[in-house]
Amino acid sequence: MRLCILGFVAGTCLLQTQAQLPEMPGTWLVLLVLVLALAAAGLLRRYHPVLQGAIAAMLGAGLGFCWAACLAQAAMAPQLALADEGRDIVVTGTIASLPYRFEQGVRFNFAVEHSSSASVPPLVALSWYSGFRGEASAVVGDVQPGERWRLTVRLQRPHGNANPMGFDYEVWLLEQGVRATGYVRPEPRADTPNRRLDAFVPGFSNTVEAARAWLRARILRSLAGREYAGVIVALVVGDQRAIDQSDWQVFNRTGVSHLISISGLHITMIAGLFALAAGALWRRSFFTQWQLPLLLPAQKVAALAGVAAALLYVLLAGFGVPAQRTLYMLCVVALALWLGRLASVTHVLCLALLTVLLFDPWAVLWPGFWLSFGAVATILYATVGRVSAMLQAGGARASLMHQLALGAHTQYVVTVGLVPLTVLLFSQVSLVSPVANALAIPLISLLVTPMALVGSLLPAPLSDGLLWAAHALVAMLAQVLEWFGARRFAVWSAPAPPWWSFCWAAFGTLWLLAPRGWPQRWAGMLGWLPLLAALPASPAPGRLWVTAFDVGQGMALLVETHRHRLLYDTGPAYSPDSDGASRVIVPYLRARGIDRLDGVIISHSDTDHVGGALSLLEQVEVGWLASSLPSGHPVLALRRSQGRVHWRCSAGQRWNWDGVQFEMLHPQADSYDNLHVKPNARSCTVKITSGRHAILLAGDIEAQQEAQLVVQHGANLKADVLLAPHHGSGTSSTQGFLKAVEPSVAIFQVGHRNRYRHPKAEVFERYGQMGIQRMRTDTEGAVTLAFGETVQIQAYRQSRPRYWHER
Repeated sequence: MRLCILGFVAGTCLLQTQAQLPEMPGTWLVLLVLVLALAAAGLLRRYHPVLQGAIAAMLGAGLGFCWAACLAQAAMAPQLALADEGRDIVVTGTIASLPYRFEQGVRFNFAVEHSSSASVPPLVALSWYSGFRGEASAVVGDVQPGERWRLTVRLQRPHGNANPMGFDYEVWLLEQGVRATGYVRPEPRADTPNRRLDAFVPGFSNTVEAARAWLRARILRSLAGREYAGVIVALVVGDQRAIDQSDWQVFNRTGVSHLISISGLHITMIAGLFALAAGALWRRSFFTQWQLPLLLPAQKVAALAGVAAALLYVLLAGFGVPAQRTLYMLCVVALALWLGRLASVTHVLCLALLTVLLFDPWAVLWPGFWLSFGAVATILYATVGRVSAMLQAGGARASLMHQLALGAHTQYVVTVGLVPLTVLLFSQVSLVSPVANALAIPLISLLVTPMALVGSLLPAPLSDGLLWAAHALVAMLAQVLEWFGARRFAVWSAPAPPWWSFCWAAFGTLWLLAPRGWPQRWAGMLGWLPLLAALPASPAPGRLWVTAFDVGQGMALLVETHRHRLLYDTGPAYSPDSDGASRVIVPYLRARGIDRLDGVIISHSDTDHVGGALSLLEQVEVGWLASSLPSGHPVLALRRSQGRVHWRCSAGQRWNWDGVQFEMLHPQADSYDNLHVKPNARSCTVKITSGRHAILLAGDIEAQQEAQLVVQHGANLKADVLLAPHHGSGTSSTQGFLKAVEPSVAIFQVGHRNRYRHPKAEVFERYGQMGIQRMRTDTEGAVTLAFGETVQIQAYRQSRPRYWHER
């Protein structure tokens, strides 16, 4: 059975790498055949065990592939018609999630009951903004869970940025059941106002979401103005959106981010407390003469109470996917206890694994799935059969010191055992994590979480006292974690390893955690050397790599030579706490093991180019900064406070890195004295030459600056690759300029269905008529260029196609 389940996992993983889904009728037929074959395989027990195992694993892989395909087909069936994208649609439905309020408006999920278009999916994600594209301020409705509203919306199919080693927003929406996203139109017509129809629509999910909203409101009201109120909300109702990004950086660097939510640890802890209480009361028959254990064993009552408590807590978390995994695991354990089938913990673990994937085949795409099951498997491997020996080493009784030793051993096992997996998933390991978790786990799990839960339910003023106390403990812990996280040695970074390096490190970890008596256990750490000592990949001397990120409507390119790295622009600002650097660039650099940039060029002050600069400078070490920013810009103020180099872009500046020539072509130095020059006109324009090939980065220059460049540089403008000026706007990419550059490839860094409608149709057509290959980041994802004897081009969506990207 275990091999069959592991095969099921492998088949599920294989399905999630497919570019297209198999046809539905054929999938169901194959699934039926495999089920019958698996039943028939039970007749092969008399054959060799190896043959049995191979057959079971292969059948399980086929079942996993087909089952995941069937669920994916069903999930993707509701689709918004392409013709309905971007047009006004009147929808009626209910608020289906906990609304997230931010400075510009509110976001929420909306369960559609009726619409003016037959193709609207049943669940959509909406934003309602107070300001609408520069228009007068609009009134945002006070939406609450369970309310029925009639809204005029504009929708689009799921779309997210597509970058190597980046977050896949599209599959995340698919897993959540959201098949369209959009925004609420501000009172488009008098006859179709946005208005509330019913104050509350009865229903199980609506009741749960309303309860979560009520608890969140109580907590925020009690902790108004307190720094870590968002952490308390996350621990009670699982809503992490109010936690500052700076706090998340501290939690991630110290390895305790798994505690700042309704995590598997907290759910298990609450379930355990309720199970212990229910078991103790049942054994004592609630201090009556009922003799309840004779009717039903206390262990079974405890298991039932634990699962019930876990279910209630998971519902508080909004029935999020990570919380569901823990609930399924606890249900399997409880069921095994009720049926008296706890003979093997590995059987229970495999059944929990199967249960999770039966409900959620996309779980294999997320780090939490592998970390949670990996941690349990590691603990089982390193403790089963050895715990009793540890506790009996000093006598028969398990004293407090023995329990502390066991806890320390478990923390050591988890920390060491997950090193290869952590490097594979996050390209870094928190070196202070063991100490930080030793402090945070008992504090958060045993004190803060119970106090926050009870405090959110009790009437005032008792609730206020408990919530304040819980917040005070979190604040004290945060101070300690901030000190740990500020240490330079807090995190060890390394590039994401190749498969052979990960497998070798995993083998070394098993050797290191082997039982006592195993020869030279310390030698297992040698398996980590290729993993932790790896250096970021880089081009050969004289060669050049360029990565044009998919950051939406903005610019950001990473330029790499053999020993140097330059970032050209930092992407847009998406919201006050999110931008192109924090969401795209920094995760990419970490996954590559890059912790330093030799230089950063910010072409000009438009927010789609400088929006990520502050977060980049705060998170990544930068050698020098060049820009055309005005002297009072916040980025330059931060740079001065860091005591680091900044210089103005000026035509004629040149430098050579590893045989690659960099030349600044624009702006002219005297343009900074002219206050009437627009930021676009002062964009830093750079030509980078590698051997016989070159790329021209033109920022947002427009027709006048293009003409000046043609006059001043003439044939020197020629380049194989051109970053389309101003995203392909109608004020740039003149025919004379394109003839002077003579590019064979043009890259358009534009946002999906952006409001500027870049690139303009006539400009995009102009490139095509001149025989220039056109690459758009909104449709093809990040574009990677490798300059050598030729220029090799790779688009992310083409090199890594997935079925959920299909439009």
